[in-house]
Amino acid sequence: MIEDDIVEQYKKSHPRSEKLYERALGVFANGATHIARVFHPYRPYITHAKGSRKWDVDGNEYIDYTMSHGALILGHSHPEIVKAVQEQMAKGTHYASAHELEVEWAELIKSMVHSAEKVRFFACGQEANMMAIRLARLFTGRKKVLRFEEHFHGWFDHVAPPGTPGVLPEDNIVNTVTIPSNDLNKVEEELAKKEYAVLMTEGGGAFMSGRYPLDYDFARALPGLTHRYGTLWVVDEVVTGFRFGPGGWQKRVGVKPDMTSLGKCIGGGLACGALVGRSDIMEVFDIRTPLERRVMQSGTWNAMPIVAAAGVAALKILKTGKPQKKADQAATWLREKANKALRELGIEGRLYGESILHLYLGSTDYEPTSHIMPPTRDIRKVFNPLMMPTWHRLCLHLMQRGVDTMGGNLFILSAAHTEEDINQTVKSFADSLKAMITEGSLKKC
Repeated sequence: MIEDDIVEQYKKSHPRSEKLYERALGVFANGATHIARVFHPYRPYITHAKGSRKWDVDGNEYIDYTMSHGALILGHSHPEIVKAVQEQMAKGTHYASAHELEVEWAELIKSMVHSAEKVRFFACGQEANMMAIRLARLFTGRKKVLRFEEHFHGWFDHVAPPGTPGVLPEDNIVNTVTIPSNDLNKVEEELAKKEYAVLMTEGGGAFMSGRYPLDYDFARALPGLTHRYGTLWVVDEVVTGFRFGPGGWQKRVGVKPDMTSLGKCIGGGLACGALVGRSDIMEVFDIRTPLERRVMQSGTWNAMPIVAAAGVAALKILKTGKPQKKADQAATWLREKANKALRELGIEGRLYGESILHLYLGSTDYEPTSHIMPPTRDIRKVFNPLMMPTWHRLCLHLMQRGVDTMGGNLFILSAAHTEEDINQTVKSFADSLKAMITEGSLKKC
């Protein structure tokens, strides 16, 4: 039986966080308001953050690889965004009216996304995905949604896993079909039925855009197939939008979807979402469109001035492409040095990806030729639920050594991460793995 020395050490170094967690249990189910923040014994309670670092109520300092679940590619508290938000706060947070900043924000998005003929704002990326399905159904006259295995588009009914409590069967079983990715024959087999309003794809690949990557040639074939069979193609770039460069994942691959959902990075760290796409699809929002084809969309928080101010400030910087290159460079350092540590420790596995790195531990099937690929083609190995205790343990060890990740197997980089951060992280990573081998929670190959 594994001794829980690390848990006791963590509790001793996080007493104020424990008290806050006990208070949280009185108001939140599981003590948190996000599934990724439910953690045993509890996550640290943060007081402030800057650049690549954050600090908790007990004074512990962390190199942060959660980065607002991927939204902060510029790092915490970027001075240009702080300035923009402070200035706008003094002018007003919300006017319940149109304003210049929303126009400038939309113009910046349109100039960066080559498929964006029209723009529509939402409170979050999930809302944009919900609207994309509604527009596709209205435009095509069909009901069904086709999506890929493990691709994440939010938690709403039509994209929830089959059997999710509270979801009606007709929402995610009858009207939603999930198939493996990277299989063109299967895609065409389904599309040829001419039942699907929309094909939903997570830009980059399954879950946080790249844990199980999409083959580029496969992705390039999707626009032709969907057009041939009258289905709209929606690319979910909530994660990859402007993280994978000024034009997002679609520009890197060289594809043009019918619609694209955006979020996270486009708001500079504030809550936001956007749906962009073809003018003929988006015209359903126009008040001149007949009522039977018109979509009445409200949303109190759509493009509120304070969020638009942050978005404009962020996109002006992201449009240069420099922050993305810095984040990619930091990711390269971490990937190469961490993989060297894995080899030296005799642990089978790989850190792979771009500015979001995924850690795979387990048997390898082949030697990938690209750094974005895991060393296995078996998606069941990549998403193996039996690995959850290992990831949890690694996450705890890393936090105790000053490194905060998303669940122990996801490292989200930013332009603020330095080579010094990476070197410190690699040492903490190696020390954590050694400790896990010693305690018996991790085995060598």
